[in-house]
Amino acid sequence: MTDAEELAARVREGELRLYELEEHADAETAATARRRLLAEETGVDLESVGDYTFEAADAEPNVENMIGAAQLPMGVVGPLPVDGSAADGEHYLPLATTEGALVASVNRGVSTIRRAGGATARVLKSGMTRAPVFRVEDVAAAGEVSAWVREHVEDLAEAAEATTGHGELQDVTPYVVGDNVFLRFSYDTKDAMGMNMATIATEAACEIVERETPAELVALSGNLCSDKKPAAINAVEGRGRTVAADVVIPHEQVEERLGTTTEAIAEANTRKNLVGSAKAGALGFNAHAANVVAAAFLATGQDAAQVVEGANAITTVDAREDGLYASVTLASLEVGTVGGGTSLPTQAEGLDVLGYAGGGDPAGSNADALAEVIAAGALAGELSLLAALSSRHLSSAHEDLGR
Repeated sequence: MTDAEELAARVREGELRLYELEEHADAETAATARRRLLAEETGVDLESVGDYTFEAADAEPNVENMIGAAQLPMGVVGPLPVDGSAADGEHYLPLATTEGALVASVNRGVSTIRRAGGATARVLKSGMTRAPVFRVEDVAAAGEVSAWVREHVEDLAEAAEATTGHGELQDVTPYVVGDNVFLRFSYDTKDAMGMNMATIATEAACEIVERETPAELVALSGNLCSDKKPAAINAVEGRGRTVAADVVIPHEQVEERLGTTTEAIAEANTRKNLVGSAKAGALGFNAHAANVVAAAFLATGQDAAQVVEGANAITTVDAREDGLYASVTLASLEVGTVGGGTSLPTQAEGLDVLGYAGGGDPAGSNADALAEVIAAGALAGELSLLAALSSRHLSSAHEDLGR
């Protein structure tokens, strides 16, 4: 009996639990034992799940009860010229997806942007947030806590920044709802997406608030952050990186490359992305920005659930004298080039393709560049889909590609 077979048998007999296997074997053997157990209990062959390229031990910071890996097809679009505050030059953007026609569509938009001279992109604001909620006796106490916090941001910063060698507290904003006080902390997390950094730092600051005020901490996250949920506060105040990209495409290139007219794309954008989204009560006023955000996130090791905030984008289109002006502004794009899944081999290679793996010089510049390239990619996707809709080619494109 192999070590994996023995471990699987001990779990089956109730001697061990699934999460305890790494205490009795190396990570690879533990994963093999879990696959064997699942295969026996479900009748499913997990050979493909068990065929992965990284060391199981390297994935321990990223997953528990590991059984293997999920593989996704990955394509690439480019070269995409981006004139950014951090990103510069031509980029190939890897996109991992299971949606047929997506990469082809985005690449058509990229080709159009390239022919027009490239996209301009800028990170407009940066700050990862965490918002704990405190209990107080009444609104008088809530006012007292809010006033104290506004006057002692430097003290809170000292406590928070003592927990990290990189993060910097930017601001703390109090919000009061009856006997609830929410404190929205915002941090510059440099090249890390920074959610864990912000959480640990905020916990240290909360100890000061509890000690110096009548507030009692109820939850370290009070959902005013707001993480992995649609939220108007992120649309207005931003979270992670607020980033925008735009381009001007000559009218003749719109007709040649996109098969439609500037006026038709502008009308489709107004009626679909603006009026339609408003009628739906949507937070994202765009065609499908989440498609590019999700595919780029999976390819570069970002937190996939934060696509929720990444979809919080507005697309604008204007018919100008010199051509079609198009922009996309993503209010809360949460990305990093260090930490999380960015160190996994496939995802690290994706960042290497972009040229922005690891920490930047200056700190934060690589994550800024990644945000700018993703924004430009999202712009390409918006242009291509709006063109397909305005020319009524959407269904035929999927049909031609066999989807």
